[in-house]
Amino acid sequence: MADIFALVEHRQGVIRDITYELLSCARNLAKIKGVKAGALVLGYNTDKFVESLKPLVHRVVAIDNELFNNFNVDTYQAALFEFLKKEQPFITLIGHTAFGMDLGPSLATQLAIPFTTDCIDIKIEDNRVRVVRQMFDGKLNGEVLLEESPSYILTVRSGTFSAEPAQLGAEVEKFEPSISQEPEERKFIEYIEAVVGEVDITKSDVVVAIGRGIKEQSNIPLIEDFARSIGGVVACSRPIVDAGWLPKDRQVGSSGKTVKPKLYIALGISGAFQHIAGMKNSDCIIAVNKDPNAPIFNEAHYGIVDDLFKVVPALKNKILEIKG
Repeated sequence: MADIFALVEHRQGVIRDITYELLSCARNLAKIKGVKAGALVLGYNTDKFVESLKPLVHRVVAIDNELFNNFNVDTYQAALFEFLKKEQPFITLIGHTAFGMDLGPSLATQLAIPFTTDCIDIKIEDNRVRVVRQMFDGKLNGEVLLEESPSYILTVRSGTFSAEPAQLGAEVEKFEPSISQEPEERKFIEYIEAVVGEVDITKSDVVVAIGRGIKEQSNIPLIEDFARSIGGVVACSRPIVDAGWLPKDRQVGSSGKTVKPKLYIALGISGAFQHIAGMKNSDCIIAVNKDPNAPIFNEAHYGIVDDLFKVVPALKNKILEIKG
């Protein structure tokens, strides 16, 4: 019976977080289907990747060649097409990233199999796949039952599944595709890291996010002072960016960044699903909002129904008192 594979995404020698989320999803789906979960990694000198992947799946397939040292959609697609045509996994999971969207649609077209994108939930019903996916930039969720097929390709939104540990001890296999060189019309030249803003909200263990409840831009320094006092950074929901009060790289949500800090404090954020998509997997969520019916409270582990301008100074003083 066809297995379920997750495509490993890596950059500059580091496996990206979305991969571990996909592997957890693959294990869960494989258990339901009664098949094996696999990781498919393309690269050069992939042994370091393979060792970290072995505990997480039943199978690791490595396509190892200097040709795949850097991402080139043409070379990756040619190799993946050969593997997927031969293996015919029941489901191939790919991150809903620039990497994944370069590969997923064209692969599915080549293989003539069902494809859907931006999935936030996946279910198996007999030999068919039902997904919930985001559409119109996260403004609408749609449930889709895909046509029956021996294989499917899905891209999955980052932060949809938790990256859970496992101890499976995968079998390691090699696959040798026939492609031997990059096409002349598209060759990798160099990797240029995108400019990081003053603060990288995805790397902080503590994120203090603000929404419309902050009322005015002049109130942001109060929150920045609070965030510093607890070792955190300030993030925001989309209206704050739209108002020009904070830069785009501070936005959390489906059209911003996905964060998974140890502590996420939402101040004056109502909790639209676009924002929830970017922070719902935080370890601990504390929400402060005057509206007791605010959707954010459905996601929060702890909720405070009150004015954030009363709560923040009290929290800060308490934290400083504990710190001594």
